[in-house]
Amino acid sequence: MLSKDGFGNVIALQSDTPLQVGRKHYLSLWNNEDPEGRVWVPDVPPEDVVLDVSKTTLLCDLESSLGCMFQPLPLVVRVIHKSRLRYYGKPGLKIDYPYQAYFEVADQSGTMSLVLWNELCPEWYQRLNVGTVLYVQNYTLKQSYPNRSRPQIDNHRMKSFHSVEICLNPRNPTAVLTVVPAKSVPSQWGLPEVSYQFTTRSELESLPNNSACDVIGLVTFVSRVERIKSKGSSGPEKYWTYRWVHAVDGTSNIPFILEIFSSSQPEIFNGIYPMTYLVCTQMRKCQEQHSLPYLTSSCETQIFTTGYHKGQPYVSDQRVKSFIQWTKTLKDNVMLKKTAVGGHYSFPHPPQIFTQSVADGSGQIPLVAANDLKREMEGLHYREHKRLAIQGQIMAVRYVIWPESASSDQSAGGAVLGVSGLPRVQRTVEETETEINSETTPSGVQSSPGRRKRKRPPERVPGHSCTEEELCGHEEQSVPETEEGVSTQDRLTEQTIISRPQGPSAFPQIERATGERAAADCFRFLWESSSWQKQRTEVSEYLQPGGVYQESLSQGFKFDDKSVLLQQSNLHPARWTPELTTNTRSPVTCNGYYKITILGINQQIAIDAAFVPVMSTGDPRSLGLPQNPHENSLLSCLSSGFICPLADPVSQSEAALPEPEDILTTAEELTDTHIVCILDLCHLGGEKVEVLISKIYGMTDVALV
Repeated sequence: MLSKDGFGNVIALQSDTPLQVGRKHYLSLWNNEDPEGRVWVPDVPPEDVVLDVSKTTLLCDLESSLGCMFQPLPLVVRVIHKSRLRYYGKPGLKIDYPYQAYFEVADQSGTMSLVLWNELCPEWYQRLNVGTVLYVQNYTLKQSYPNRSRPQIDNHRMKSFHSVEICLNPRNPTAVLTVVPAKSVPSQWGLPEVSYQFTTRSELESLPNNSACDVIGLVTFVSRVERIKSKGSSGPEKYWTYRWVHAVDGTSNIPFILEIFSSSQPEIFNGIYPMTYLVCTQMRKCQEQHSLPYLTSSCETQIFTTGYHKGQPYVSDQRVKSFIQWTKTLKDNVMLKKTAVGGHYSFPHPPQIFTQSVADGSGQIPLVAANDLKREMEGLHYREHKRLAIQGQIMAVRYVIWPESASSDQSAGGAVLGVSGLPRVQRTVEETETEINSETTPSGVQSSPGRRKRKRPPERVPGHSCTEEELCGHEEQSVPETEEGVSTQDRLTEQTIISRPQGPSAFPQIERATGERAAADCFRFLWESSSWQKQRTEVSEYLQPGGVYQESLSQGFKFDDKSVLLQQSNLHPARWTPELTTNTRSPVTCNGYYKITILGINQQIAIDAAFVPVMSTGDPRSLGLPQNPHENSLLSCLSSGFICPLADPVSQSEAALPEPEDILTTAEELTDTHIVCILDLCHLGGEKVEVLISKIYGMTDVALV
């Protein structure tokens, strides 16, 4: 295949086309909206041109030209909006490049839609940007498609012509496009300037629902990239990719909450990270009852981050200039404390009342039968996210320390926990034994080289964040070593094994040299319903996903780890790249999670789901979460999603949070309690399927409408 490189030079692209006969281009790996391959000509500066515009027509005259046999006169227009690509290919369709892209163009008489078809998309899509001036020849006119989305352009105060659209085809006739350099555009042409509707965060509340606006902000949080099936899509592999972003603009203490879908700008979409300036155009406001407003992408949304702002028309907008002035007053070290990358994030939060229709069983969140849960999990594709609800009872709860020991992933029979990873009550046993052993040592014996002092791993109390001293390991304590160079503490650690359940009636147990006392301590982190042992033997299926993964948790952002964090939060690349690693992972306020066993209402299916409570305002999930005080019972934590009160990492306040064993002592109230549980499912690749609890409802919080 031959194509142009943007300078008029013809280049061969046989090496970048599929080998299968009849296919001349690649699709993007994870969606159909992104350009993929060298066949897509990049944006290049236009060449100087000399044009004769004495014989041109205006957009207002085209409506009367529809259906005429003669070729309409050339147009001189400016692009004021650009949509993402649309791929309409399907099996059996004999079109080499089944792509379509809409542009809104304007001249002094008004605005009209221009459509780029098929082969012209790879050649021109990335070269036609907002603000570009075009000289268009050999186009055709057709009646507009009525059911497509359109940008809101009221701010241009121009007449819009919606009955006709301009079609640019690769043949019959072959459209001719010429990009006019900005310096060659005289004011006599009367082309309107691109206008924006920048809205500050303080003004967002007053905007009507579904209204469009443009925003600029400093990014403080970027979620991992996820996928959902395209609405109304019947073909395979038709997914939208999206991510959530928080951005502040200095006008409110609450950031913008942005749901950004892929906009056919893969380099920018995959390169969003904290501490960059982000501009999003044509975002639509969404707000549900009793929830914060958020902005979601439209088909015409364009995004720009640091490195891509140069030359964009909005740089001269007064609100953009005001934002830049505000950012000059910020201190990087202060803002970095408020940043996070990756992890599970879903918004809006589940409503306070779960509603379901009596007529057809539909609701805001689909309620599925427990028997269908396995099918839903097995049907997930890579990074596909689903939110659904199930009915049942909570039969068991276990608190799991995070991060879990690396050996726990490799051991078939059990998980070995280091001393610093043990619950407080278990560490007390080991420390007591160490003290006893050290006291029995004769005081007159001199320390040998095998008894030198070593740094003890810092203790981490479940439910609290590490202090700076703990992370740096400033505190040293004396731990005696044996003559072989292995400390008593380490030997005890090697004997500390938490066994996984073996058979339907097995309990997780701790096998230790000290025996029953340590086992009793372990059970303080486990609660089971009195009927669970019997019912567990009767269930036909017990689904046990892997719990919490590294991809499940947001991490603090560091510039040194930017490449690693971006690689982890983005989708697998289409081309092989070496895997990057870092030793400085710092999950945002997560020292452990609760593994909840839910028995379906039919008592035939059980599933383990993870509950990671919000514990700090530094957790991105805390934004918009109703934070009414509660008594920190297990039921109230599961219902509210957080442990009360939330700590503030910026002010370094240390709230007196309850210990996990204190919360588990309240679990008895869950016995024989029917609940509706909201689950977030996501396939993380390989065998990893994430099942997280967002909220549970008691039956008093369920409404039939």
